[in-house]
Amino acid sequence: MDTSAQTKPVSSVKERPNEVGIKERIAYAMSDFGCNTIFQIVGTYFMVFCTDTMGVRAAAVAGLFAITAIIDSVDGLVWGQFIDRTRTRWGKSRPYWLWFSIPFAIFCVMCFTDLPGLSETGKVIWVYVAYIGAKVLYSGINIPVTSILPSLTSNPQEQVTLSTIRQFFGNSGSAIFLPLTLPAVAFLGGLFGDSNGKSTSSALGWFIWAIILAVITAACLLIAFAGTRERVVTKDSLRSIPMRESVKALKGNYPWLIIIFINFIYWGGFSVRSGSLPYYFKYVLHNEALGSLTLAATFITLASTALVPLISGKIGKRNCMMLGMVGTAVSQLILFVADKMNGNVAVILIGIVLYYISYGLTGALIAVMLSDAVDFGEWKNGIRAEGFVTSFSSFSAKLGMEIGGMLMAMVLASGHYISAANYAGQQPSTALTAISFSFIWIPFIGYAASAVALMFNNIDKLEPQMIADLDKKHAAEMASVKN
Repeated sequence: MDTSAQTKPVSSVKERPNEVGIKERIAYAMSDFGCNTIFQIVGTYFMVFCTDTMGVRAAAVAGLFAITAIIDSVDGLVWGQFIDRTRTRWGKSRPYWLWFSIPFAIFCVMCFTDLPGLSETGKVIWVYVAYIGAKVLYSGINIPVTSILPSLTSNPQEQVTLSTIRQFFGNSGSAIFLPLTLPAVAFLGGLFGDSNGKSTSSALGWFIWAIILAVITAACLLIAFAGTRERVVTKDSLRSIPMRESVKALKGNYPWLIIIFINFIYWGGFSVRSGSLPYYFKYVLHNEALGSLTLAATFITLASTALVPLISGKIGKRNCMMLGMVGTAVSQLILFVADKMNGNVAVILIGIVLYYISYGLTGALIAVMLSDAVDFGEWKNGIRAEGFVTSFSSFSAKLGMEIGGMLMAMVLASGHYISAANYAGQQPSTALTAISFSFIWIPFIGYAASAVALMFNNIDKLEPQMIADLDKKHAAEMASVKN
């Protein structure tokens, strides 16, 4: 048998035909659009809702983030093992969108539900149950978004395209709904007769808005389930992989180790920035409208995300991602300059624009880097464990976000932040300093450290030979299965 055609991809990876049609690309992208539609709202506004609508103390919320960080250290890995052991007619990853989309949406609504008559202890218990449930189920629907990518296509360029379209739609969810959230809460609260009137702290407004977003989220995830197909079939994809074998895929897998660290530190900084943004514009700048405007600038991310395939094709995936990380770090320094200029609006907007341009270059490639780590683990160790390898992405990102949220809550508490229930028109100077530190410097550290770590990833140089070897291996496996 002539194997020359099988070894040729070393020099012709880019010339491979696309395997995924436009309808399936959009269906796959709807998974991230659905996740971001409501979970970005949870990440940005959950703490504000707890402190300013429910009146829960910031210290109590810090305890919640601490507990959730512990749970996140386990649940992502458990979900990954579930995926590797799943065998259905729909594949390994897709079924989780069918099974858990609606339960996830329900728990997200609970995160923005203020039940009347609850004591302070009752409120704390309620937000703990709601938030932990939402976070655990988020892993159940979000890990498959990443784990399914190497099963949709083995073409590296097609993976970049798929991840870019997915990120574009995911950012669209944030761009559409984040800036609408506070105005929508105030409008819906006033429309349906909340006693607070048209207030961004309206409990009724938050509840109705959460229901609207939850319906959209569940519908998008079901569309993703119906419209995608797991077509890359290997020996490992046809069997349940035990834990002891899955672990072998991580042996010497340094691209995986690097991207997991980046996931932790980058998304930790992102979480603190998102969570502290409403506080910064409300209490430091006294300009909530400008805060909503900066969230609307998320649309800028769509343009830079769309350019990822072009830029990464020219300078490589790693360098494209590096460019984005350095840009986000620099944007935080610009915000620091604006802060020293008493909140100069023009400088703030410059920093915000640079941030969203840079963020668009980074987010789309994280999933691709994880897909590379799956391939590298199989190439080096002979084990392809998509669920286990990619589950660490959710674990590290969520752990980073939880520790970031816990850190932010602790910083606010140490600064003697006054919740809205007790707010009399003036925060102490220590609270304002804590808010500024959370919004500017903690994210800067995360973004800068991520850029440094990425310098050690050389997967782009290894990819042509790696893909050629795996193509040959998969072809031999499928031939043996047919025989």
